[in-house]
Amino acid sequence: MAWRRPIEKENSLPKTILYSLNPKDSYVLATIMGSFQGGGIPGKMQLGAAWWFNDSKDGNLQQMKDLANLGLLSRFVGMVTDSRSFLSYARHEYFRRLLCNLIGEWVENGEYPYDLETLGRIVQGVCYYNAKEYFGF
Repeated sequence: MAWRRPIEKENSLPKTILYSLNPKDSYVLATIMGSFQGGGIPGKMQLGAAWWFNDSKDGNLQQMKDLANLGLLSRFVGMVTDSRSFLSYARHEYFRRLLCNLIGEWVENGEYPYDLETLGRIVQGVCYYNAKEYFGF
C-alpha cells in the first residue's frame, strides 16, 4: 500500500480499548477502530464494553451487536473493570447472561451455526481468555 498512516508505518500504536459514554458513538468507534487493527496483535483495537450511561441491558446488547457487525465479537475482551469490589461480580454475571442470550438468539434465528464447540470457545474467550491474553495475565 503506497499510503499508510504514519503511526502504522512506525508500528507505534499500542493496544487500545475505546469506550463511549454516548450510545450513538459506539458504531462510529467500532468503524474507526477497524482501520487500526493489525501489527500482529489479534484484536489490537477493542470496542470497550458498554460503560457508564450505556451500562444497561439495551446498551450492552447494542454494543455487542455493533462489534459483531463491524469487527469480531469472538476477539472481544468482554466486561472488564478497574474494581475489585464484590458488588461488581453481579455486573459481570449479567453481562455474561446477555452475551449468551444474544448468541443463542442468533443461533435460533439461523444467523449462526449450531456448533456447541465453537459457541463455547466464543463465550469462554469473551468471558475470560481474550482478556487474559490481551492483558498478558
